[in-house]
Formats: sequence, C-alpha cells, structure tokens
Amino acid sequence: MSQMNSFDLDEFLPYQLAVLASRISAEYAEIYGKRFGLSLAEWRMLAHLATAEKVSTREVYKRVDLDKTQVSRAAARLELTGLIEKARSATDRRLVEMSLTEKGRTLMQEITPIARAFEAEVVARFAPGDGAEFRRLVTTALAVSSGDGTR
Repeated sequence: MSQMNSFDLDEFLPYQLAVLASRISAEYAEIYGKRFGLSLAEWRMLAHLATAEKVSTREVYKRVDLDKTQVSRAAARLELTGLIEKARSATDRRLVEMSLTEKGRTLMQEITPIARAFEAEVVARFAPGDGAEFRRLVTTALAVSSGDGTR
C-alpha cells in the first residue's frame, strides 16, 4: 500500500482536534442558542468583551478566532439588541471600539455560571485526573501554536 493510500483522516490529530472543538462548540451552542438566542459568534464576542473595558473590532476577530465578516455581523446584531455599544477610538479614529452595555453585562452574569457548569460537565466525562491533564495539554498546544498559520 502506498503512503498516500495509508493516510487515515480519522487518525490525523489536526482533524481530530477540529472535530472535537466543533462537537463541543455545537453542544454548548444548543444551550446558549436556545436559552439566549445567541449565535456562536455573538457568544464569543460577548465572552471576550466581558473581560475587557473596550476592544477594537480587529482585536475581537483575532481573539475569538472568527473572520471579519462574522464579527461585523455579530457586532451589528449585538448592538441592535442593546448588548454592546460601538464608538470611535479616542486614540485612533480609524478604529471602532466595542464594549458591553449594562444589559450585556447582566446577560454575561447570567451566562457565565451556565458556561462554567457546561465546562465542568465536559471535563467530568474524562477519567479522574485525565480532565486536568487534557486541559494542561490543550493549554500547552495553544501556547505553542501561532494561530496565524505560521510556525
């Protein structure tokens, strides 16, 4: 059998990680989507904005691993629903900064314990001790990954 024919996608680590991330995200999306009417992009943006005072659009799409179009659409919807506000940066007028409104902060206070409970449920699926080890390995993998396609 040639080397080309012996390639098994199901055993390819990057594929496995992508499938795992997709499955876990979809599982959690069921929760926040049904309960709060949020999309994946909206949830990620809100979660990121909850950790920062003001964030530029550019920072958001880099941080939450979404493209510019997804961030733009999610930001427009979140602004329309009163969860975020946008304003020109005081230091660089070319940039638009976003921040949570009081309504957005209140929503995040409601969502955060649900997110933590879901996270605990995912970790509990592992054998004792394996969940902590998996988290450590994921943290290490993220630290050594550039995230921008370079090595």
